[in-house]
Formats: sequence, structure tokens, C-alpha cells
Amino acid sequence: MITRIDHVMICVPDLQRGIEQYSRLGFNIYPGGTHIGNGAHNAIAFLQDDYLELLAIRDPAEQRAAAAAPGSPYADLAPFIAGGGGIRYVILQSDDLAADVAAMRSRGVDVSDAIEAGRRTAPGQDLRWKAAVLGPRNPLPIFFVQHLTPMAERRKQVPVAGQHPNGVYTLERAYIVTPDAEAAAAVYAKVLGVPQPPLQKGMVIMSHMAVFQLGPTGLGVVTPYAPGPGADALERRGPGPFQALYRTTSMGAAARWIREQGLPPMARGVRNTGEQAMLVPPGEACGAYVGFVGPE
Repeated sequence: MITRIDHVMICVPDLQRGIEQYSRLGFNIYPGGTHIGNGAHNAIAFLQDDYLELLAIRDPAEQRAAAAAPGSPYADLAPFIAGGGGIRYVILQSDDLAADVAAMRSRGVDVSDAIEAGRRTAPGQDLRWKAAVLGPRNPLPIFFVQHLTPMAERRKQVPVAGQHPNGVYTLERAYIVTPDAEAAAAVYAKVLGVPQPPLQKGMVIMSHMAVFQLGPTGLGVVTPYAPGPGADALERRGPGPFQALYRTTSMGAAARWIREQGLPPMARGVRNTGEQAMLVPPGEACGAYVGFVGPE
């Protein structure tokens, strides 16, 4: 079954500059390694049970060859980065990907087989997983992963896994903007094999949203109702993922760290839960909106 959001993939033009910027936002983020055979490399910031990934092109020729493969999730990586980058995919974790693929196909979902893949870390550790991507009849910005390397081993690839200066410890929600949240949510419900959630009003992103609760994480499919982050993302980049919301142990610590790095004060708003949220705009987060929520 699908157990949670595994991570968001934030695509950047230059990996080192992306690392530097996310370090300024308070993440302990380090080079991850190379993606075998697809010309990309990444950086990782581990949280409690999930992580944040920055991804950039390492070898343009190898990336072009990989992009030409049918169903490749990297098919439009270069133009996406050239258009400003940001969150390209929300990756969902499965505890039995072959079974989930079979279940999706039984619902008429166009999805690939669960294919084994891997990446070599900077210290030379080989990480393995299975992945499945949606086909052209279901062109959603999500794909699925089942890790074959245990989390404890994966965390060893970085010097510090967690303990972020911004106090972040888990991904709470990722948002995907679309012109029609209700119609899009029906498609996501079919793909995920869960009931379609009702629309609710997102006060910070200024959007109506259908939130799929996947374990401890939420996947929000949203449509703007007023000017704000959702409307900006839809106008600037079109439909797709645009924000990752992280829970922190201290909003004050996150704000202080960001201020101490010389970044401008970040906008705050009140969620429909009554909690305050702080939002880093795309210009400071490599094309993505990055939110923080938690106690002061």
C-alpha cells in the first residue's frame, strides 16, 4: 500500500548553489551522489522518516539519452529547470510496489512495472529501490518508490541526518496546483485507490484544496480562489507541484536562522487549522515555495 509521501524532488540548475541556498534556509543538506544512467546528481536533507531532495543535471548528454526512454520521469528535466526549476515530482512510498502496480492496473490506471533502480552515494555506497511511473494516460506529477535499502543505511550517506537549524523534522504536506481541484482530485483518487476528499479552504495558499491523507503526510490538490501562492504558481509555471510544507519544533528558531543568513523576513499567514505558517517564496527556494509550521 501507499504509506506516505517519501520526498519531494526540487530541481535546480546548479547543485552546489542549491545546497548553499537550502543551507541558508536552515537545512543540513549534503551531496547525495549520482543517479546511475540518467545524468543527474542530487543532494539530500534527511528528516525523521522522509527527506528533501535537490536534483540537478550532472551530464547533459547522458541525461538526454535517459530522457528519450519511454516513460522516463526525467523526460522534461532540462526544460523544467530552464523554466525556473522548483518541485518537479512528489514521490510516494509503497511497502509493496508490485502489488500497488497491480491494484492500479485493476482500476484502469496506466502505470509502468516496478523497475529496480539505484544511485551511488558520494562515499561509494550503493542504494537500491524499485520505482514505477504513470503512463501518458495518467500524466500526474507523482511517481512511486519502494526502498530496498533500509532507512538506517540510507541515513549514513550524509554527515548529519536531521538536527536542522530550522527545527524541521518532517514533511507535513505537499501541494499540487491545478485549474480544477475537484476534477483533478477524482483522477488522483482513482490512481491512489482511496476516496476523493471534499474541498476545504486553504488560507495561506489562498486555494480550495482536496487533501489526500497518506499516512502522516498530506497530498493537497488545489485551485486558487484569490491571488496568492497557488495563483502565482499556476500563472508562472502552470499545473504541478509548487509547495512543500514542513513541520518545525520552533517557528522562532527557523525565523531567526533565516534572518541571520541575511535573507529577508518571510511572510506569515494563518492556516485553516489556526496555526501560523511561514512561507519562503520561490526566489529564495530555487523555484519552490517552502513552508514552515509549528509552535513558536
